[in-house]
Amino acid sequence: MKKLLFYLIGFVVLASQSSCGYNTMVQKDEQVEAQWANVQNAYQTRADLIPNLVNTVKGAADFEQETLTQVIEARSRATSINLSGDDLTPENIERFQQAQSQLGGALSRLLVSVEQYPQLRANQNFLELQAQLEGTERRINVERRRFNEAVQDYNTTVRSFPNNLMAGIYGFERKGHFEADPDAQRAPTVQF
Repeated sequence: MKKLLFYLIGFVVLASQSSCGYNTMVQKDEQVEAQWANVQNAYQTRADLIPNLVNTVKGAADFEQETLTQVIEARSRATSINLSGDDLTPENIERFQQAQSQLGGALSRLLVSVEQYPQLRANQNFLELQAQLEGTERRINVERRRFNEAVQDYNTTVRSFPNNLMAGIYGFERKGHFEADPDAQRAPTVQF
């Protein structure tokens, strides 16, 4: 009789653990981490393209060295920030995003400077690298959107009742989203 009672209590405890949402929270946490890895992969692809782009641009006679140096330094800062799935706090994501935004700004200045060099704009290697970079930027946007969707799903789960009770017990905390760069809120000035 005691054995039966022991098994019954064990079954109830096991059933309550699986129905409390713990497994769902683990699954959604893993989805967030997997999507974060996809975001980092897209940013790494961009970082890998930059040395080829810089070397192609260096080949142009008397190209602005300061612009190239800014791109190289921004790439170095951006690739030095590595976040794991456990570090996805809003502050860490903002720090990561700022470094990536600085790199994006440096790349934009580089591509604008290229307009002054017709021989470079006609260079097939440069055109291919520029197209790859544009495609990578689109992939980054897609992965960031997917990451935000995974974070929203996770955060909704850990904040919903009764999951929020178990989330607190098991240490499931809200994760941060990617947010728009504050400069994106200002309309660009166009002058002719």
